[in-house]
Amino acid sequence: MNASAFPKPSLRPYLVSDFPLLSEIRFAAIEELTVDDYDEAQRRAWASAVDNDEDFAQGLEKGLTIVALIGGGPVGFISLQDGSVIDQLYVHPAVARTGVASALVDAIEKLAAARGTATLVTGASDTAKPFFEARGYQAVHRNTIEIDGLWLGNTRMKKTLPRKPALDGKP
Repeated sequence: MNASAFPKPSLRPYLVSDFPLLSEIRFAAIEELTVDDYDEAQRRAWASAVDNDEDFAQGLEKGLTIVALIGGGPVGFISLQDGSVIDQLYVHPAVARTGVASALVDAIEKLAAARGTATLVTGASDTAKPFFEARGYQAVHRNTIEIDGLWLGNTRMKKTLPRKPALDGKP
């Protein structure tokens, strides 16, 4: 799908009422967007590992979570934890590769930089790694995570954010 033909998402902070749809988006993304990188058993294990509504809700509320909307409905979200960790980034498969994830990461990077964060880090899935590399994130190390006897790989990545100019114009 051509991203330029797709409407640009609007962004807003997470609302508790978003929870059910964000949960659906997360599971759809795991199931459909990671097929080339993780087999069915691995995707099932990943989905089961994140299938705790209470933990998910607390993470969304505790962190800085931004929701992308198209036509007034959520189509993706990003959550920043501890001011510098992109903990979750998921988009609905119907809007994958249309600029939704880029809009979300752009917003989080700008907000984090404005708050004085020097570096962002993330544990990028094998599916998300090329996306983050294209945005200037660098691989730090490879991780393997064991879930229910299955091993899933991801990559710890980081990006140094541009320094926020001082108010007086001096560095």
